[in-house]
Amino acid sequence: MSTSRRALLQASAGLAAVLATPAIAQAPTIRIGVLADFSGIYTDLLGPPGVACARQAVAEMAPHLGGTNVEVVFGDHQNKADIGASLARRWFDQQGVDMLIAGPNSAVGLAVATISRDKDKACLGVAVTATEFTNALCTPNTVNWTYDGYMLSKAVAAETVKGGGRKWYFIATDNAFGHSLQAETTAFVQEAGGSVVGGSRVPLGTGDFSATLLAARGSGAEVIGLALGGNDLPNCIKQAQEFGITRTMKMAALVMFLNDIRAAGLQTMQQLLFTNSFYWDTNERTRAFTRRVLPAMGGAYPGMVHAGCYATTLHYLKAVAALGVARAKESGAAVVAQMKTMPTEDDAFGAGSIRADGRAVLPAYLLQVKTPAESRGEWDYCKLVSTMAPADTVKPAAQSACPLLRG
Repeated sequence: MSTSRRALLQASAGLAAVLATPAIAQAPTIRIGVLADFSGIYTDLLGPPGVACARQAVAEMAPHLGGTNVEVVFGDHQNKADIGASLARRWFDQQGVDMLIAGPNSAVGLAVATISRDKDKACLGVAVTATEFTNALCTPNTVNWTYDGYMLSKAVAAETVKGGGRKWYFIATDNAFGHSLQAETTAFVQEAGGSVVGGSRVPLGTGDFSATLLAARGSGAEVIGLALGGNDLPNCIKQAQEFGITRTMKMAALVMFLNDIRAAGLQTMQQLLFTNSFYWDTNERTRAFTRRVLPAMGGAYPGMVHAGCYATTLHYLKAVAALGVARAKESGAAVVAQMKTMPTEDDAFGAGSIRADGRAVLPAYLLQVKTPAESRGEWDYCKLVSTMAPADTVKPAAQSACPLLRG
């Protein structure tokens, strides 16, 4: 069961108020805007719980900001690049937003990254799958923290091929997210000795996957690679089970989140492999972070994107404190440059760094969904298969087209 609509509305109403330290006359203000889907298929992926996690970082950094006010606002891009771009411009030009957190939908993320560069504001991605965000379309104002298609697909593709799944058929969302994820996974499948025998692209929010699933079954493939997000992923898996396809073919979830497992249930999602850079029960630090944010999460446990909202906000504010508020408000590129000079450190992701292209270099985990019998209780969904070293989670610099890596 996904987070209830009532809980989301209650959390949203509570978070709509400005999140700030007590007002001080003439005190400088840093404004952070969380741009995400608050009404569509990605609401649970970030939504009000993600804003709550950004608020947690503000609260933790408040004693270190010398009286500086920090406000968090949020807006709904409705999964449309033009709406996201318009909202970003209004935030920058009229509402004094200094940093934008780019949430689910790669097309929106790429659009607002360009605007952030032109307005010299910081743009921090927490749910941008398209590797172009910090590759060919990188900017000095952009950081991609939580994941990209390279990280998500690498371990899953290699492990699946090693387990005998050599012939692949892709079902991918027909947008920047789906195209990028399919391309990255294809490369890893072929590198591991597998092949791609076909694929289908579907609109975002597809309700009926029957035609594409039947095409996959008839393709001769052994694996269906699912480059789908939001509700599309569990819906496709449920329909594959109804057709009996999962009895003869493997399903590879190329991007999956805690809320997807919650929505579909362990019975549906059990034994699927997927990659995340955060899981709440990984270690004592992740559990401590989870305990701190749970009271404001509207009944949900934090997933990878929620944790990304916390970590990006925390590191951004650390850079603001180091650089000075006046300079930080003057130039988003200057803040991002400062962020790159500082090691990253937080309870959600542990220790890491930010590369010159803006990609956060963090550990990641190959996880497997537990069976109902293995789960010890609510939200105990995953077991750790292996850990990826930080350097293995990012596209090698030699393969990148980002000019910032060339010095």
